[in-house]
Amino acid sequence: MGSCEVCGNDYEMSFEVHAQGNVHIFDSFECAIHAMAPVCEHCGVKISGHGAQTDGQFFCGAHCARAAGRQGIRDHA
Repeated sequence: MGSCEVCGNDYEMSFEVHAQGNVHIFDSFECAIHAMAPVCEHCGVKISGHGAQTDGQFFCGAHCARAAGRQGIRDHA
C-alpha cells in the first residue's frame, strides 16, 4: 500500500485515512494518533479519546478545561 508518513515503515497492512480532502497513510493507530490527534490546550497531551471541546479549543478532559479557565464543562459520566 505504501510507507507510513510518520515512521516510514513500508508495511503490507498499512491503511489510509481520508480527512479534510487529504489522504494519509499509516502503519499503525499509534502513528495516526501522533500525526492527527488534537493536542490539549492546557497540558499538551495528544487526545486519542473523547476529550472535551469548548469555544473551538480541545482539552484532554474537563479538569484541564477548568484549569484553563473554562466554566461549566464536565467529563462524560
